Amino acid sequence: MKSLPSLITLLIPSIALAADPPPKSNQNPSPMVEHTRAHERLKEERPPGKRIALKIGNLFLPEKLPEGAVPLFIHFHGGTWLPEVAAAKISAAVISVQLGSGSSAYGKPFADPKVFAELLKEAEEKSGRKFDVVGLTSWSAGYGATRAILKDPEHYRRINFVLLLDGLHAGYVSGKPGPKESELVAEDLEIFVKFAKDAAAGKKQLLVTHSEIFPGTFASTTETADYLLRQLELKRKPVLQWGPLGTQILSQVTQGRFQLFGFAGNSAPDHVDLLHALPEMLKRIEWKVKE
Repeated sequence: MKSLPSLITLLIPSIALAADPPPKSNQNPSPMVEHTRAHERLKEERPPGKRIALKIGNLFLPEKLPEGAVPLFIHFHGGTWLPEVAAAKISAAVISVQLGSGSSAYGKPFADPKVFAELLKEAEEKSGRKFDVVGLTSWSAGYGATRAILKDPEHYRRINFVLLLDGLHAGYVSGKPGPKESELVAEDLEIFVKFAKDAAAGKKQLLVTHSEIFPGTFASTTETADYLLRQLELKRKPVLQWGPLGTQILSQVTQGRFQLFGFAGNSAPDHVDLLHALPEMLKRIEWKVKE
């Protein structure tokens, strides 16, 4: 297993590049260490099962996956082994997609609707399996792919759930925050607002987690979460409770099949915490097709 410093060194560029800010802007650096919380990590392992290389990403079918149609989630950003561990824990198939740093690295390939359609088709053909429930999970900059996929009406209908792990950003209308309530670029969040409203109405599922990291040159995951709540006319409920792997939950919102959790922390380890929370957060998903 990689040490915490080496893991952060590998993954943390996604914080700096998550929204692809203008090159002349200086992002507020997130502390690379934090001593308040334990920052427990899952053990790196390769669960038994079948692995199939795809044109984009890798498909993993856990060893004890039931016969017939199975649930599938496509995970964007954060490596391959961790989504595989999560898939084995919940008995689902997973396609892990790792395309680099920055939301554009994930958004551009899927701007063409054919790319996602071909990805699903290739996965079914090579595995000989059909997928019933299909969801998108993303950490940090991986939200770029999720946003691009949801923008296509056909794919939007196909996707049953979305899980955003400290990864939903947007630009500032003025190019900078504040001075009080920042004005975010609505177009950057439009499709997520639509999905959130459908989830609140019970038609989809959306689970959002965010830390307290404040980049400064583009909207933080706290600000985008607040934006979603304003559009849904919902308010946070303050809480003090333990989350996955020693994390601390400070607020939550539940409406229909929409869930939002605010976590403590404004450092790089806090950001990585929410990636390692993937298996536990997936357990909150209803793994049945909504009639």
